[in-house]
Amino acid sequence: MMQVYLDNSATTRPCEAAVEAMVKSMREDYYNPSALYAPAMRGEEILKNAATAIAAAVGSDAKHVIFTSGGTESDNLAIFGHMQLNRDGGEILYSAAEHAAVRLTCEEAAVRYGCVAREIPLTAEGVIDLSALEGMLSERTRMICVMQVCNETGVIMPLKEICQLRARLCPKAAIHVDGVQGFLRVPFSMKQLPVDSYAISAHKFHGPKGAGALVWREGFRFKPMMIGGGQQNDRRSGTENTVGIAGMGAAVKSYPKNAAEHMRALKKQLVDLLRPALPDMKVLGLDAEDENSAPHILNAAFPPVRAETLLHALEAEGVIVGTGSACSSKKGKHSHVLTAMQLSPAVMESAIRFSFCPENTQEEILYTADAIIRQVELLKRYVRR
Repeated sequence: MMQVYLDNSATTRPCEAAVEAMVKSMREDYYNPSALYAPAMRGEEILKNAATAIAAAVGSDAKHVIFTSGGTESDNLAIFGHMQLNRDGGEILYSAAEHAAVRLTCEEAAVRYGCVAREIPLTAEGVIDLSALEGMLSERTRMICVMQVCNETGVIMPLKEICQLRARLCPKAAIHVDGVQGFLRVPFSMKQLPVDSYAISAHKFHGPKGAGALVWREGFRFKPMMIGGGQQNDRRSGTENTVGIAGMGAAVKSYPKNAAEHMRALKKQLVDLLRPALPDMKVLGLDAEDENSAPHILNAAFPPVRAETLLHALEAEGVIVGTGSACSSKKGKHSHVLTAMQLSPAVMESAIRFSFCPENTQEEILYTADAIIRQVELLKRYVRR
């Protein structure tokens, strides 16, 4: 039986370069990078090299990279760090597509700092409703939080248009972008887009868990959330996770240049195989060939078969898939994102997320499509009408 892993938006297998870099760091370069003796310089060099690689990937500078424990901490640092400097109320806006690490942090910021948190609605395709956003922006807007790529539907958000609206209607407002699902897979440059902060998480691009970064623009004001020994220029105290950072830097450097093209071909292949055999299948979000649909995420519903039932049936055949955000999928509630898209309960309850990586193959997609078709046809027979 073939083993196929298609839940790469939840986490990825660490690449060999990352594993080797982490083993070397643990065995040889284990010194505290803040120490003054010569061997500690090797740890400091690991930090510099990783920061340089991350900055180069997003059109920034290494001095504007802060290492964190992952995407959640990076989002928290940007949002709490900036909003606690806000002295006059105002509003923080976040899209209805946001991961809980952003959405719940914005809501908590309103409680802590006396601002108002407001949710930006989505279109039926899962894209930020720009007309609605335009009506929400004002001189009271202090921060706009929007993800680069929706982790559930793969929709690429219109960051350029959002930046243009900010420039026209509330130029003093900061823009924070959760880049966890977009980094390295979808083009992004802080030289081209005037966003103020950008969050990444290593385990989403074949690095280790427990490592991430926040990239910030010169002039972006935020207070540190962790106080201590003053590491990272007082931006984030605590002895740096040199092992995780070594793996993250190696993963950035070794990520294949043609990955997006390869994954988009696999995504299109899966849709082309399933549509003729399962005409009731619904692609949630934008069509697989749409330029604003990320190359590595496909969300499809197979009503009337429930997603959890199909997930376990596919698992029995060696195919691992997801049902949305892994951080909230165990809670048994309808997806916040799919609800905001005003999808029916039947569709939401049958939605499966397939997320690809550069290591997936065409043979795996053929095997997966065959398993899906057989299992959906089988399970449909047992659904109560």
